[in-house]
Amino acid sequence: MSTIIPAPDALIGKRFDVAVAKMMGISRAKATELIETGQARVIGRDIHKSATLQDGDTVEIDVQEERRELEPVSTEMGIAYEDDDIVIVDKPVGVAAHASVGWTGPTVLGSLIQRGVHITSMGAAGRQGIVSRLDVGTSGLMLVCKSDLAYKEMRRQFSEHEVKKTYHALVQGNLKEDKATIEAPIGRAKVSDFRFTVTPAGKEAITHWDVMERFGETTLASINLETGRTHQIRVHFSSIGHPLVGDPMYGANPRLSQALGLQRQWLHAMELEFRHPRTHINTVVTSRYPADLQHALETERERFAQREHQRLESSRG
Repeated sequence: MSTIIPAPDALIGKRFDVAVAKMMGISRAKATELIETGQARVIGRDIHKSATLQDGDTVEIDVQEERRELEPVSTEMGIAYEDDDIVIVDKPVGVAAHASVGWTGPTVLGSLIQRGVHITSMGAAGRQGIVSRLDVGTSGLMLVCKSDLAYKEMRRQFSEHEVKKTYHALVQGNLKEDKATIEAPIGRAKVSDFRFTVTPAGKEAITHWDVMERFGETTLASINLETGRTHQIRVHFSSIGHPLVGDPMYGANPRLSQALGLQRQWLHAMELEFRHPRTHINTVVTSRYPADLQHALETERERFAQREHQRLESSRG
């Protein structure tokens, strides 16, 4: 069986072996093997592993179906919106967007397919229908395409930043402004393959935020992403000295996380606003906080109220 993939915009100009590795979610060595054995190729032109992928290229990859155990299904994953073209899931924490090397837990794509939801075949193998992703440790709304028409149009809308993505985050410290924009390029950190950082060599990244509620030691903010870099919110807020509560990878205070009962970063994809791919009607889908984030927020409100009470009592004395 072979899969045909139009060259993704993000991989144009990259070495062919690097591009194949990223499209398939495999190692570069395995990608090289596929290219050298003719199992990965560009339709219409000969290309070796070090040649660059060009705009307009279409990649064809022979995929051998492997017998493997079915991945676990997320029974907690809710459906926030669904029609013949798209499905928007309310992704729980601990669920990956799609299968990847080393991941053995449930995925959005696998859970939908095993529930019998039809997904378009367009997209990289194992990532069909996916036009945007959420981290495993981030909960909230994620859109998956069911029809070819939706995949083409929603991929365009996401790539051209026409989709309004609103997140809510609880960050450490008291943000100085009520609203502001963080504009700083993001790239991989040299110290780790898993971490990202603000770096002049990175890709453009723009984050807008508005304060919703202040607790002195923390701030609840509403965040809109103009770009969609990996770990963008986590990296940007850490870069200005306000890491997300519960996010030790980017500098969160573990004692505060423990006090609020958090096992992951306080970050939730709250709302998606886009033009429906078929009807072109403006569509807004919203979510609610999951139990762990709601509990942490209520705990922080109580802690703040207690501090304010103590402060007033102290001033009276």
